Amino acid sequence: MQYFEDIAIGAKASFGSYRVTREEVIDFASRYDPQPFHLSDEAAAQTHFGRLSASGWHTCAMVMSMIVANLKNNKQAGLGSPGVDELRWLKPVYPGDTLRCETEVIEKRQSQSRPEMGIFKSRMTVFNQDGVAVMSMVSNGLIATRPKQ
Repeated sequence: MQYFEDIAIGAKASFGSYRVTREEVIDFASRYDPQPFHLSDEAAAQTHFGRLSASGWHTCAMVMSMIVANLKNNKQAGLGSPGVDELRWLKPVYPGDTLRCETEVIEKRQSQSRPEMGIFKSRMTVFNQDGVAVMSMVSNGLIATRPKQ
């Protein structure tokens, strides 16, 4: 189990592989972001996207799926997240893309008000299959401190 004390500033990780499907792009957009360029090839062709593209919020959801899968494989005493900073959608995500994540821990501190937990920040960059960065953010993670023996 990884605790706050085990988190090292500068630590890097690469993980995930998420294949984006046309059906999922349209389904997500239909429910949560029904803008024409997320729903129709014809509408998207009239925009700077040029073709059907995933909602940025859908990209976030796909990334979250990879984060959770990674946490299952790498046991962490995670306690959730108070949010993200600096969220940027850098390039469109298209059906057929395969996404992956790279992270680097950039800061950590023990909570003053809740000494049983710490907070760490990681810069995450999401890439497509061509190595092009499509999204970036700074995630804020809460993690338990090592239990006293």
